Amino acid sequence: MSKPVVAIVGRPNVGKSTLFNALAGDKISIVKDTPGVTRDRIYADVTWLDKEFTMIDTGGIEPDSSDIILSQMREQAQIAIDTADVIIFITDVHQGLVDSDAKVADMLRRSGKPVVLVVNKVDSVQKYMMDVYEFYNLGIGEPFAISAANRQGLGDMLDEVTKYFPEDTGEDEDSDIPKIAIVGKPNVGKSSLVNKLLGEDRVIVSDIAGTTRDAVDTKVTWNGKEYIFIDTAGLRRKAKVKEEIERFSVIRTVTAVERADLVVVMIDASEGVTEQDAKIAGIAHEKGKGVIIAVNKWDAIEKNDKTIYKHTNRIREVLSFMPYAEIVFISAKTGLRISRMFETLDAVIENQTMRIQTGVLNEILAEAVAMQQPPSDKGKRLKIFYMTQVAVKPPTFVIFVNDKELMHFSYTRYLENKIRDAFDFGGTPLRFIVRERGEKE
Repeated sequence: MSKPVVAIVGRPNVGKSTLFNALAGDKISIVKDTPGVTRDRIYADVTWLDKEFTMIDTGGIEPDSSDIILSQMREQAQIAIDTADVIIFITDVHQGLVDSDAKVADMLRRSGKPVVLVVNKVDSVQKYMMDVYEFYNLGIGEPFAISAANRQGLGDMLDEVTKYFPEDTGEDEDSDIPKIAIVGKPNVGKSSLVNKLLGEDRVIVSDIAGTTRDAVDTKVTWNGKEYIFIDTAGLRRKAKVKEEIERFSVIRTVTAVERADLVVVMIDASEGVTEQDAKIAGIAHEKGKGVIIAVNKWDAIEKNDKTIYKHTNRIREVLSFMPYAEIVFISAKTGLRISRMFETLDAVIENQTMRIQTGVLNEILAEAVAMQQPPSDKGKRLKIFYMTQVAVKPPTFVIFVNDKELMHFSYTRYLENKIRDAFDFGGTPLRFIVRERGEKE
């Protein structure tokens, strides 16, 4: 099951970022009093009691004149309606009910998506309760009074939000079919790849009313195996501002990656790998998904015997945080090396779900420790007792040691490389959890 997505919508300065930070438990975005501060962290993973969800801040470019504010809010609301399972609509008790709030509430109400109305900056319920009731007039249900800055009222609000999460009915019927998200900058050829896979030039945009999320899922059978492709190019919206397009495509990417087992990051061969590509690939890496870098438009490039080598090195350099990513050079237009891409997909899917027996892991561990002694600090040496695999997708290992502080990042990476030497694990990140246990046990 992918995590539900919750989006925050609201006017400038009502406290979107403050709420975002309070929930993310982290001063992630910069909160300034000027509306123009863009915030880089667009999403965060939040856990409330036993529920996990991905929270998106739809804010972004926030101009000062009031009519632009309304169109911006509509834009935000549209993004939220397109991508979220539940929408938090945040207002400000001090500013009161504003005309643009009513217009956006209208839009949200018509969307049929669950909306939780939140009135922020209520630092004293006694003092402001009458003002909070005014927000019933928006016609989107009961207003929840909170103070994001003082973290008051967040529990009731989150209980309401999680009430709307889709029932976790175990797995859906397609659960054993691998889900693959195709992500990348706009116009890199994501749709052409999906169209090529379907063997005909038609974009499948099924206008089924009420489908959640706007990504278009396409079932593809290749060599008798089924795959589900999540194409984030779905709806083309005309966005006026470059940052807005980028922000929008990042939000899209987050929701698509969340639902996928495997992510194909498409890069334009003629442009080479860019900063934006690294950002998009970083989302897949953070979410622990299998990753294939597909360098598209490879047919259009002047090549000599060094070209592949040069491109590969450049990609490895920019995406140095994911040395495990597999790289394929393709052309979505001509179908060049598409079969190679499927072979790689199959291999990565297998690696994502591979389990290694504890005995074997500990042999690798013993050999690694013999070759390179664990680090020590102030005369105390790290002892590694044993290691076991606790999860797949991505493969996750717990290492039991005498002192967590001594387990240096570089030594974990050394052990990871040793495991990869033995089992490859190409295309998938590996997660390591370090636990302490006493010597006596």
